[in-house]
Amino acid sequence: MAETMTAKDLRTAVEGTAAAFRCRRCLQPAGGPGDKVFPPTYAGAVYAVEERRVRYDDGAEHVVPCVLLDSVQSQANRMEEALQDAVDAGVIAIPVVEVRFPDERLLQPVGRVTSLEAPHRIADAILRDSLLDGTRFPDSSQGRRLAKVGLRHATPLYELCPTALVFGMWDSTGPRGGLGAKFQRALVSEVVGIGASFGTKTTSRIDPLGIRLGAGPVYRAEGGPIGWTLDEKSAARDAGKPVKIKDGKPSQVNHGNVTPSFAKYGKGAEGIDVMKRPDVDAFWRIQSGSDAMEQTSKFKSQWPSAREGQIAPGGVTISHAEQVVVLSLPALRRLQFPLDGGNAEVERDRAARTTLAALALCAATLAMESGLDLRSRCLLWPDGPAEWELLDKPGGQPRRYTLDRTSAVALLKTAVQEAEGVGCSWRTEPLTLIPSEPLVELVRKSQELAVKEGGEEAPTE
Repeated sequence: MAETMTAKDLRTAVEGTAAAFRCRRCLQPAGGPGDKVFPPTYAGAVYAVEERRVRYDDGAEHVVPCVLLDSVQSQANRMEEALQDAVDAGVIAIPVVEVRFPDERLLQPVGRVTSLEAPHRIADAILRDSLLDGTRFPDSSQGRRLAKVGLRHATPLYELCPTALVFGMWDSTGPRGGLGAKFQRALVSEVVGIGASFGTKTTSRIDPLGIRLGAGPVYRAEGGPIGWTLDEKSAARDAGKPVKIKDGKPSQVNHGNVTPSFAKYGKGAEGIDVMKRPDVDAFWRIQSGSDAMEQTSKFKSQWPSAREGQIAPGGVTISHAEQVVVLSLPALRRLQFPLDGGNAEVERDRAARTTLAALALCAATLAMESGLDLRSRCLLWPDGPAEWELLDKPGGQPRRYTLDRTSAVALLKTAVQEAEGVGCSWRTEPLTLIPSEPLVELVRKSQELAVKEGGEEAPTE
């Protein structure tokens, strides 16, 4: 039977020799088994497809086609987003560095960007190119402390951005370049679709105005309220010639029908073309035996590569999806937290590590309870409540725990208080930076360019 995790349970696990907390959840599409879901697409509209060995309840292992539904990086972003929502709602108080942009100077408001939202967390260029009390952040009193962090001196990160110690960070653009501080991910999560069969997706659009392809050409307007014109005489000119908007078709200004067609691979497509994989049934029947590797190589050598313009997969059906979340306790035990240049102390190190473990479990729990609506047409539903297993004694049965939003938040608050009791505290109010003038100007010009390119990159017929 699973029991609610207590602060003592967590502290004992972190201080002992346990390897990890893990949570495995079986998921199905919200529409039910067999409903189509859509994976993320990579360059050229390609899915991340691979074979995995899957062990079933009867103990048998099978090699099955799998597709990535949510990557480790995406899962980390979702957990950080859940933490940010909890901070904004006043549910938790953790260190956050934020940059507030002057929206009155921008075409599209940016508002606030925090270390929970920036791609590289506290080492991100957005924070690097912002100012604290008029000084570039890395050169400020707080920023200089970060320049010396490492596994044996993680205190500044704990105080300013502890999520970097949970989700990982590499300060490769700092003053030490490639030698900058590097912390591995302690918390890793991934969602994979098991037993994937690939479908197709169609695209079409019916214009209620009945605008035809030959109604153009469409020119860029010299003036006027809508930016384009059919009148060649009033069109903008380049070297005396009227300027068409791309090929001049009405579709370039989002008018006209889109002929029904299949989704296609785009520019930059690479990897296996899953829509043309030969003799796929025979391949997936290969399980073991002396000729398994030879047969696998034979089939792979026959697989064509994805090519631009070829029909691409449009969604998949799966036997099920699986989410696997692992919190590495050895990764946390490598961290030390000395104060003011002093030596590390066992009790302080243990308390800080326990707080980071509580933060990781809280992030995962908050993200799980916010749901698994990964993208359009990819809403997943778990077959039961989340349970955490503690991998402690090799060969022994893992101890099982439950955590919900309330208990996970309480666990974090208790860990923070206990760490404060041994002199290891963190900020509870955001550290606010102001974007530098060049950064604001870069954002403004990028927005102007996006407005201009938006009209040029309209869907084609």
